[in-house]
Amino acid sequence: MTRTIEDYSLKEVMQKIEEVLNQDSKPIEGVNAIYQYDISGEEEGTYQMHLADGKAKVVEGEEVKADCILKLSMQDFRHMMLGKLNGTAAFMSGKLKIKGDIGKAIKMEGILRQYNVKDYL
Repeated sequence: MTRTIEDYSLKEVMQKIEEVLNQDSKPIEGVNAIYQYDISGEEEGTYQMHLADGKAKVVEGEEVKADCILKLSMQDFRHMMLGKLNGTAAFMSGKLKIKGDIGKAIKMEGILRQYNVKDYL
């Protein structure tokens, strides 16, 4: 039986994103940023994604000050990972709130799109 993204916990999704980003570091080379995801809804949590020197590291909680904080529901986060929800559309409709560097948020959406994270979930 194949698992779908709905079967993964938030922690598992974040671990999978870290794994996928580190399998091929080309899209994240030269990116030095700390992204924080504040997820709410049926499952809640805060995770930071540290990108530096072509490596990705995901940590649970608020380890350090983030360059960019993205706040959204677990359902909308899943839809974004599946490519069913565009980040710009989510922001414009109020489903995604961004605090900090909006340019870095746009960059992250482009990075995740290059990886097709949905293919791994």
